[in-house]
Formats: sequence, C-alpha cells, structure tokens
Amino acid sequence: MKAFSTIQEAFDFWLENIYPSLPPDVKKGKLTTAWRNYKHHGSLSETRMREILIEQGTFKIKTTIVYEP
Repeated sequence: MKAFSTIQEAFDFWLENIYPSLPPDVKKGKLTTAWRNYKHHGSLSETRMREILIEQGTFKIKTTIVYEP
C-alpha cells in the first residue's frame, strides 16, 4: 500500500498512474473535466479530488492528527 502526505499527492499519483489506463467510456465527463482543470488551469478543490479518488475505489482517505506541545 502506498501512503501520501496530502490529497494532492494522491491525486497526482492517480492522474499519472491510474487515469491513463482507464477505458475511454470511464474517462468521459467528470473525470476528463477534473483532469483538464487540474492540469491546465491548476484549479481543483481538495473536496473534488477526494470525491474522485473515493469513487474510483482505489484510495482510502485517512486523517491523522498529531499533537505536539
């Protein structure tokens, strides 16, 4: 299992390694729009990134809180 420090790192990994291998019918619509906005416009909310990662069933989002006084 690969771990990421941020949602953006996980989304970058997904775009580079998983998105290209998806069938064309899956890439249509929301995923293509998200890819275009992220790569060409540099704008995609973390909420949208999380949503896409979870929908793809490849990622599990875990939140860790560390308290250091």
